[in-house]
Amino acid sequence: MVKPTRITNTIRSLRFAHGEMTQAELARRLGVTRQTVIAIERGRYSPSLEMAFRIARVFGVPLDDVFQYPDDEDRGETP
Repeated sequence: MVKPTRITNTIRSLRFAHGEMTQAELARRLGVTRQTVIAIERGRYSPSLEMAFRIARVFGVPLDDVFQYPDDEDRGETP
């Protein structure tokens, strides 16, 4: 079983905020399969840095409005 990534995202809410864009439409605009969009959206796959920037660009928002990575102190850990 694949371990989910700690990176979270707001792709689903961004899609709905942008005219209820479908996963298929987002995939088409990114040049990937719908299955890839589903995996990224569900946190089962972390996109490449380039793909992350492309996703943010589709929605016209900064990268950290799309993807979040928790700080170690958010999880009670020390570096």
